Order: sequence, then C-alpha cells, then structure tokens
Amino acid sequence: MTDVAVRRHTELCKELHRHNHLYHVLDQPEISDADYDQLFRELLDLEQQHPELRSVASPSQRVGAAPLEKFPAFEHARPMLSLENAFNDDELREFDTRVRRFLATDQQIDYVCEMKLDGVAVELVYEKGRLVAGSTRGNGLVGEQITENLRTLSSVPLVLQPPFPELLDVRGEVYMDLAAFQQLNRTREEDGQPVFANPRNATAGSLRQLDSQITTKRPLKIYCYGLGRLEGADVASHFGALQQLQEWGLRVNLEHTHLAHGIEEVLTYFRDVEAARENLPYEIDGVVVKVDSLALQRELGEKTRTPRWAIACKFAPRQAETLVEDVRLQVGRTGAVTPVAQLRPVEVAGVMVSRASLHNWDEIDRLDLRIGDRVVVERAGDVIPDVVKVISEQRDGTESAVPMPTVCPECGSPVSRLEGEVVPRCQGIACPARLKESIKHFASKGAMDIDGLGDRYIDQLLRLDLVKDVADLYTLERQDLNQFERMGDRLAEKLLQAIASSRQRPFSRFLYALGIRHVGTHLAKVLARQFGSLDELMPATREELLAVHEVGGQVADSVIRFFEGSRNRTVLDKLNQAGVIPRQEARLAGGPLSGKTFVFTGALELFTRKQAQEMVEQLGGRAAGSVSKKTDFLVAGANAGSKRDKAESLGIEILSESEFLQRIEEMKQP
Repeated sequence: MTDVAVRRHTELCKELHRHNHLYHVLDQPEISDADYDQLFRELLDLEQQHPELRSVASPSQRVGAAPLEKFPAFEHARPMLSLENAFNDDELREFDTRVRRFLATDQQIDYVCEMKLDGVAVELVYEKGRLVAGSTRGNGLVGEQITENLRTLSSVPLVLQPPFPELLDVRGEVYMDLAAFQQLNRTREEDGQPVFANPRNATAGSLRQLDSQITTKRPLKIYCYGLGRLEGADVASHFGALQQLQEWGLRVNLEHTHLAHGIEEVLTYFRDVEAARENLPYEIDGVVVKVDSLALQRELGEKTRTPRWAIACKFAPRQAETLVEDVRLQVGRTGAVTPVAQLRPVEVAGVMVSRASLHNWDEIDRLDLRIGDRVVVERAGDVIPDVVKVISEQRDGTESAVPMPTVCPECGSPVSRLEGEVVPRCQGIACPARLKESIKHFASKGAMDIDGLGDRYIDQLLRLDLVKDVADLYTLERQDLNQFERMGDRLAEKLLQAIASSRQRPFSRFLYALGIRHVGTHLAKVLARQFGSLDELMPATREELLAVHEVGGQVADSVIRFFEGSRNRTVLDKLNQAGVIPRQEARLAGGPLSGKTFVFTGALELFTRKQAQEMVEQLGGRAAGSVSKKTDFLVAGANAGSKRDKAESLGIEILSESEFLQRIEEMKQP
C-alpha cells in the first residue's frame, strides 16, 4: 500500500464526512448527489484495493452488518434518567417553586425548553472523536447495544468535527418524520404487512432489528439533546452544551429550542408550541424544561429515578369520542382492500375528522369493532386518525360486524386473502380503483415523474374513459384534454410535454413505475443494475433472480408472475409502441467475473456482505444468498454453518476472506 493511497483515503473520508454533515445535519448541501456518489464510489474502490484502510470511522460503514442473534447488554456510564411529568400550569409552577426552594433563592431561574419528540432515547459514545458504541436507554442503567444499527443513520456522525473532546457520551432521540412514517405504512399495507401504530413504534421496531441492513432502509433521524460523560471540553450551561454539540457535528434541534427567563416565559413558550404542533414535520407530545446552569443542575442533583432539575410538560391527548356510522372499503393499486371507518364528525385537537384508518381485519378483530360502536379516536402520526379503543360497555345491541369482503367494492371481481398476508386483494385486472392508483404510482416523482398528473386529472381521464392502462397516457392528444374541466391550452400543453418527456426515464425508475409487488425503488435499482434492460429481465428464471443479492423468493416469484401475465405483457408492448424506451443502465456483467456466482456466509471481518457484493458485481459477477449447483465460490467467515456443509457436498470451491480478496486481485489482472 502506497502513501498516496493512504493520503487519498484520508482526504476522501474527511470530505465525505463533511458533506454528510452539511446535508443531513445542516441541510446545506454543497455538491450534487451525483458528485457525492462519485466520491463515495472512489472510497469503496480504494478500500476494496486496500482493505486494511477500512475502519469503523469510514463513511463506507453505514451499510449495516451481519444479523445478530441478540443484542448484548450495554451499561451506561451515567444513568439515563426518566423525567417527572407536568400536565398543567399549576404543576409546572410547582416545579419551579421546588427548584428555587431547594436552591434557597428568590431569583428567577433560566430554563431551556426543548421539543419532547415521541421517539426512542439512545446514547452515542465517542472516543477521540470516533463513534465507538451506541445503545438504547433500556431501564436507564443498562440498555441494548445497537451500535451497528445506529451507524446506519445518516444523521449520526461516525467522526466528530474537530476540535472534539477526548470522551463524549451524548443522549438523543431517534425518530421518524410524519411523511416518512405515512409512506412506510402505505408501502407495508400494499405489501400485505402489518402497519405500525405510530411513528414511535415504527422507530423502535426499526432500531431493534437484529439485521442492521433492514434498519438502514428505514427513514430514521436523530436529534441530540444532552450529555452524559464529557472529558476534554468545558461547558457551563445546557444551552451552551447544545450549541457545542452542533459544532462537533451532531444534529441538534436548536431551531425549536428556547432559553426562557423564568417560569412564566416557559408557560408562554409551551402554549405557543402546543398551538403550532400540527405544523411540525414530526410527532411531539410535550415540552421538556431543564434548568440551564449546569452548576445548578449538579447542586439540585437527582432523586431515585428522576433529576430535580428537569420536567416534561405533556400536551393533552389528541383524542375524542365519536360514533362509527359505517365502514367503507378502499382499493389500492395492488388490489389491497382496506377498511376505513366513517365517523360522526368530531373535533380532534382542533381538526374536524370524519374517518379513521382501520388498516385490516386483524386490527378490527383486535379492537372487536362493530358498525355503530362508540369509539375513541386519536390523531397520532397521521392526517387520518386511528381508532384506539372501542367503548363496548355503551353497546345497545344494534351494532353489526364488519365482514371480510368476498367481492371488490369497485368492480365486483373476486377478493381473496393470501396465506401470510393481512389484507384481502381484488383479483380484477380492469378494476378502476386499481387503475387510478396504478396511474398515480406510475406518474409519481420516484417513478416516471409526470409533473402535474395528479388526482384531479386522473379522475377526469377515468371518467371520460380516455385511459384503460398506463400506456394510454402516451396516446393522449390536445383534443382529449380539452374535455377536462378548467383545462386551458397552456395547462394542456404543459401536461402533454410532461408525459412526452417521461418516455426515456432510467430503466430502474421505469421498473419501479410498473408497480411490481415487493419491488420498491431500491430493488428496482438492484434489478436494473444486474439485468440492464427489460429484454434481459423479462425472461429471467427464478434461479437467475435468486442469484442476485437482496432478491429473495418472494421478490423472485412476484417478478416472474408479473411478466407471465398476458395483460401486463400487452401493456408493456403498448408502452414500447408508444415510444416509451427506458434508458439502459450500466450492467454489472462483462467483467472478469462474468458468469461467476459467489455466496458469502459466516461472520465476515474484512468486509461486510454489502461491500463483498459490490466487489463482485463491479467485476461482472453475482452475489447470491443461497448455495446451489450454479454457485462457483463460497466465501466463508468465522462460524460458517449449513451453507459451508452444502458447498462441500456439491464440490464448490470454498475461500477464506483473504483468499477471496487475493482471487479478486488476480482476476483483475489482464
């Protein structure tokens, strides 16, 4: 390894950490995504050539590690205490009285007021500026070590900005934005998976994945709010500590943090936040109030479970009682039929609501909900509230059950519930509800990005019978759009141009736009990178699909079923005839490993499975998840089990990690 490689690796790490900080913490990106990707690719290439350069502080280490059997215990150096709660002005004033009485002062106290995010409390440990451990709060004394999962969060810096302290324990709250939470639930609902009850549950479930590669796909963020141990730096106030954390590169919610002079200012701030909470992009359930002076905090000390110098002032629950007047069914683009409660209109936290999500029939059974029930609804993490409780003691015998549908409410086609799924699905190909959702998905930003084609215009396209499938969008003409309500020539021309410009999107986006079940944006990119074009993907066998890393049996079967469908083939032919020709993306075949399949097993130490996959794919090979007769090499780390046994029985060549790296280098040679 040359000095040039070491210097360049150091430069790349420093530059990528800086851009991560600008993008994820400060929201002030300086370079495009493409330029960032180019720098990141250079780093990966360098680390593949010189694995000894790779360390836990490298930006490449956010990809997630191998699944764990269980989380080891993590003992906090200083307890992560709970907070006492206040629920009204009098209780908050009483807290202030206790603080001043304990300090024997009549002077007003400066307090720091912070948003109380409804997420999961964690601790990050940095030694000499590098992240070395991360854990959940647990019982306050001992938590679960989830270091690898926390590393996957882009808003968690792996390396602090200098000059950093020798040792830092920082406490923070991991959370999920409301929009990201809603999208996650929509995706899970369409895929027949149970939905999360609220953003906090989604966050907790994501952080406690034994496989950190699942965590890395969840839209998690963090705000840091306090200190544990601190060595090598001095701060005198809590507000100053928050500012210092931000200077070290940690994400702090200073925009919504207020330094209040006296308890009356705290009360004013609390009322302002409560009034504005509906406009925040994340869920909060109150305001945390802390004595600002760290010296006074130390003097006040702690009780058994809670500090004397802080309190959580909680908002009133966003709940209301009302009547379920009916349960209606809605149909998604994959045919998923979901129940929605039609409510007697009721005001919840200042908003009038008339419907609530029920998600699926398992949830209806859990609640024991019937039409005519009085229920408690709560707005927690979604625009549409949830039913959280049925008031069964108020039943009068006129209530009726909510039956599982046997036919689609939109088209009358049969509805069936597949084994292992929580939602029934319409089986009708020409279902108008499915068509509307399919067009919305096809035209969305992450897919074909047809700007301006929203609900209003899609409804009119269907009402006027102008489209039978997504391919018909490309045959629309000016006279068709002239039939629309409030559609002038300028808007019509703009929409036609948007449709026309979408004809040559990248193959991965086209693949995602088709709406193949279980193929989201990430797997669409994986498949596009592996097969390059539709002509090569369509005839792929199940075995060929399973040979692609990250493609499992469920995805492989879904892809095959999609392309076997005669109706889908007809739509693809129509798209081709309409000039919709996706841009071919760079394939990963054609290199020295072309035609070679690798499987990785055991505890890998020199690289992660994701990095190994990239090494193989860059040279034209494939990384599979299971051993078969078509496997060429098995790379075995420590504690390799059944995959190694199967490889031996099939006579497949088995390599150690170092032998794999050596073989890769040999195959690179001309």
